[in-house]
Amino acid sequence: MIVIATDKLRFDTPLYTVADVSRIVGVPSSTLRSWARGYIRHFDDRADATGSPLVTYLEPAEEREPSIPFVGLAEALVLAALRRSGVSMQRVRPALAVLQRDIGIDHALASRKLYTDGAEILFDYVDSHRGADDALLVLQLVVVHNGQRVFVDVIDSYLKRIEYADDGYAALIRVPTYEHAQVVADPFRSFGSPIFERGGARVDDVLHRFWAGDSLEELAAEYRVPAEQLEDVLRVASRRAA
Repeated sequence: MIVIATDKLRFDTPLYTVADVSRIVGVPSSTLRSWARGYIRHFDDRADATGSPLVTYLEPAEEREPSIPFVGLAEALVLAALRRSGVSMQRVRPALAVLQRDIGIDHALASRKLYTDGAEILFDYVDSHRGADDALLVLQLVVVHNGQRVFVDVIDSYLKRIEYADDGYAALIRVPTYEHAQVVADPFRSFGSPIFERGGARVDDVLHRFWAGDSLEELAAEYRVPAEQLEDVLRVASRRAA
């Protein structure tokens, strides 16, 4: 368990822009923006569709300044997992409201209670709303394994990427967008910027050095990061730039 002396850096300090978080959790910026700021969609033939914010967002003084604290990054990671499950976020929203209410704390999506109790809460929600379309779709998020109600594999694999502090909230995230590279986001190192777990180098610093002409061999030796991990980070960065 990670012991944290202060909450301010995780909860109250904006560390990331919307674009930063979208890259870290692997969803489009437009999707992340709707999670952070909510949305209103207008239609000619039916009522407007609205969605309230789901990710902690702190209004920046300037448009390009960071607006999302570390706890918001953790919330976005959980939402990315739900999105990958194949159930539309519009359908998941009632389940999120139930989780927030029944877990009973602020930032429920960033809490250990989501991992330990969330599947049970959702299963009970389905059981009490039998026949409702939303409930049937929510059931796709939960399975029964060895007599226990747990999240489906795709969600569980994301939740396992979060390490929690002694207060029960996220304190470190293993970035999911890489296949081999062991990259983490830690608010107490490099102000939350993704870093290589081995050696602690900022991913952006290594990329800039490579683009400036340094070889993979030189970077691997200097930063003590295996070449396979460097290649993985470069592949992801190249896909984003394409």
